[in-house]
Amino acid sequence: MLDLREIASFCDYFLICTGTNQRQNQAIWDEVAKQMKQQAGEVPLSVEGYEHGEWILGDFGDVIVHVFSPEKRDYYQLERLWRDAKDVPVPPEAAA
Repeated sequence: MLDLREIASFCDYFLICTGTNQRQNQAIWDEVAKQMKQQAGEVPLSVEGYEHGEWILGDFGDVIVHVFSPEKRDYYQLERLWRDAKDVPVPPEAAA
């Protein structure tokens, strides 16, 4: 997770994760969306890339979720692009 609050105005955080294939990426997105709704009452403003599952982008307003295939994550290198963002540790229970 990257904290963008000091360097961007379009969102506060990026949650970036990687699955091994299309179905796993879709399952990761489905679970993130489910938990955001159940725990925070939030639904995405928009979702892109779900059908192909190589890069799913979900916009929750303050939080943007990126679910990548390994190839797409390596290609786009968001952590490098946003290297001035602060790294936010994800609690182990949230990563499980």
